[in-house]
Amino acid sequence: MTRRFDQIDAQWAILGPLLLVARRSGRPSKWTKRQLIDGLRWRVRTGSPWRDVPACYGSWQAVYGFGRGQCNGVWARILAGLQTPARRRSG
Repeated sequence: MTRRFDQIDAQWAILGPLLLVARRSGRPSKWTKRQLIDGLRWRVRTGSPWRDVPACYGSWQAVYGFGRGQCNGVWARILAGLQTPARRRSG
């Protein structure tokens, strides 16, 4: 189910490739990276406690852990990757 503020496919096509690829083997995640990113965005937008993240985005522990796991410069790389095309379009 897509919620009002979730990413559309065109947005995910740009954002998805900028995320880290999991290095560890084992059981695959129950939730997609897209669900987890939307969960992070929901939590930041609403300012609610982690435990209130809706289940459609994954468990709150998974959303929290995903955000923490991407801390080694990934968010800065994502920001730069999203800003560069926008700057080119604006001139």
